[in-house]
Amino acid sequence: MTKVEPVTPVESAEPARAGRSRRRRIASLGVLVAALGTIATLYAGLAPAASSASNNDPAIQAGRQLFLQGCSTCHGLNAEGGARAPSLIGVGAAAVDFQVGTGRMPAQAHGPEMPRKRPVYDETQIQELATYVASLGAGPAIPTNLDYQSADVAYGGALFRTNCAQCHNFAGSGGALTYGKYAPSLSDATPRQIYEAMITGPENMPVFGDKQITPPEKLAIIDYVKTIKAEPNPGGAGLGRVGPVTETAVSWLVGIGGLVIITMWIGSKA
Repeated sequence: MTKVEPVTPVESAEPARAGRSRRRRIASLGVLVAALGTIATLYAGLAPAASSASNNDPAIQAGRQLFLQGCSTCHGLNAEGGARAPSLIGVGAAAVDFQVGTGRMPAQAHGPEMPRKRPVYDETQIQELATYVASLGAGPAIPTNLDYQSADVAYGGALFRTNCAQCHNFAGSGGALTYGKYAPSLSDATPRQIYEAMITGPENMPVFGDKQITPPEKLAIIDYVKTIKAEPNPGGAGLGRVGPVTETAVSWLVGIGGLVIITMWIGSKA
């Protein structure tokens, strides 16, 4: 007679699989929490800390009020930008001082180029606006102590003709660009505004960093621009100093016009 061995019940594999699945979910959750914590730590360390300063600095508070009244419609309540205007976070105080100080901002109308006009704000208000925008993120500061008169004007002229004359004309008189844009004349620009334009790149102008054009070279360019604007025109009328186009046009109008008048006078006598 054959002996029958007792059958040992086989344990189900379902609890083991459920345990492994639970451990994987816990591990995934741990990785996610660790990643979020790392991102939060990096953001706290790298993001500009503007909130504490804005609560204590009267200039920042005053600048924010001016911003909300005159700039937030286009640039957003927190200067985050919008469909019609870019973000101002990180542009720096120099960009605000240039745009508002030259009257380009606040803009009266949107177009391919913002023209220079009388500033809406006074100097104190411009400084407050610049201080507020600078508190939102690091950017170029307003330049000070611009001792450009001691720079090399000849070297500045060479730098200007190499880097600036293609758009602004060799004498800084400005010129037309594409798609209705233009490079403005530098006649009314102050030394500080010229320096700010080079370090912020307003409108269609590129940014000339300190590695591309060093601060002493920027001062030399300013010295050249201010020198040629103060020089007289020994040859007669300057005609805008825009080159041979206007000179040729005037020659034709005066010369041919004079000949026509003389011819008509001789004909009337005959």
